[in-house]
Amino acid sequence: MEENIIMIREAVPLRPEYRFDRPVNWSIERGQHWAIIGPNGSGKTLLTNMLMGKLVLKTGIIDYAFNNDRLGVEQIEAASFQDVHAIADYQNFYYQQRWNASEIADSPWVRDLLKDVVSESQLQDLFSLFGLSELLDKQLILLSNGELRKFSIIRKLLKKPRILILDNPYIGLDSSTRVLLNDLLNQIIRREALNIVMVLSNPAEIPDFTTHVLPVFHHKRLGESLTISTFRHHPTLLNELFPCDASMPVLPVQQLQSTDYNIALKLQNVHINYGKRVIIDRINWSVKKGEKWALLGPNGSGKSTLLSLIYADNPQSYANSLYLFDKKRGSGESIWEIKKRIGYVSPEIHLYCRRNPTSIHLVASGFFDSDAIYTKCNTEQLQTARHWMDIFGITDLQDRPFLQLSLGEQRLVMLARAFVKNPELLILDEPLHGLDVSNKISVLNIIEAFCNQQDKTMIYVTHYQDEIPSCVDKYFVME
Repeated sequence: MEENIIMIREAVPLRPEYRFDRPVNWSIERGQHWAIIGPNGSGKTLLTNMLMGKLVLKTGIIDYAFNNDRLGVEQIEAASFQDVHAIADYQNFYYQQRWNASEIADSPWVRDLLKDVVSESQLQDLFSLFGLSELLDKQLILLSNGELRKFSIIRKLLKKPRILILDNPYIGLDSSTRVLLNDLLNQIIRREALNIVMVLSNPAEIPDFTTHVLPVFHHKRLGESLTISTFRHHPTLLNELFPCDASMPVLPVQQLQSTDYNIALKLQNVHINYGKRVIIDRINWSVKKGEKWALLGPNGSGKSTLLSLIYADNPQSYANSLYLFDKKRGSGESIWEIKKRIGYVSPEIHLYCRRNPTSIHLVASGFFDSDAIYTKCNTEQLQTARHWMDIFGITDLQDRPFLQLSLGEQRLVMLARAFVKNPELLILDEPLHGLDVSNKISVLNIIEAFCNQQDKTMIYVTHYQDEIPSCVDKYFVME
């Protein structure tokens, strides 16, 4: 007889907005590894919050039985995109701070955050398995998005939990690190009593060690638990989970921006360093008006730093030869004159967005090229913001506070914000980060439709070759 280590029986959350279509009944047995899979906003993270005892129940019970004792939720660890805010007052940092060498002194070092968890030798061993030994001597705020993800997962593994919950663990990781993560988890579950629960929006990411799947449909509708074999051979389940609309969107009719330039971007021997640490070493790159580029490279190769120069967030742009829209940086133009012609979304901007306006006001803040979300929008700006939310299929979220949305819903809001001012240069850094299968197809169609307009220029960053839009025909690779 299998041993249940967690049993959720007839559980109904106290707050109505957290409830599923029926009471939750779910058990996890020793040796089982689960994937909770479903579309954005369906309630997947609510299930893991219930598992961790974070939801007050109106009825039902959650029974923990680790090793036949009652140790409870302290044996469960969870790693997600946003849990970095709980690390070392990270919530007090701000986006531009990481590019200002004089303002990062208060950021802790990775090694110091882990020295009280395990011995130095154990620390070195696990970081070496990931090929990340150099991260130990970096400050937290200087880690790239992918490096932050790796650090967050390792930090949880070092605590040796009984159950490890990984919420979309592969987003932001380059291809080699995704393979390393799966290999590492395989090694650990073979030698330790560890159950893994993954929250995923893409069935293709379900790892081979998964034994069971719990589907969650739109509107918090729970499916029946399945073995991984049954799930993979179910003829209609994927279409029910991720219905796809392949039609091309109708974009708003907007007045064209000025296109009086030939070169959108030109970098000449650009060099960026922080102390002795070189981030970008003598890069040359030219992007002409109307071109569509993919910017590729592994985690930590300097892609985000390069984009911070283009978007006028990095003060070291003044120490380099950099041209935007035919004008050299530092020749008298203001930051806002640059930003008003660029639409930009990135995991870093998303991560640091901790204010909590209604979603439509966050979308409309894209008109002001900053996070000045309390700047009063006029009727036309709100109408345009609403139109873009409709294009991204999120009109029903317009009055909901941003921080109460799921990760995927937040990403769609941030994308609408990047498009709202009809920019000449579109910079999309991992735009499909955290989106489900249906939303990825929809967003790619929107990108294609936007770029088919005259003279639109794009720089697109991804770690997934199959997510590069078909309009992209030029590649710049950072080693």
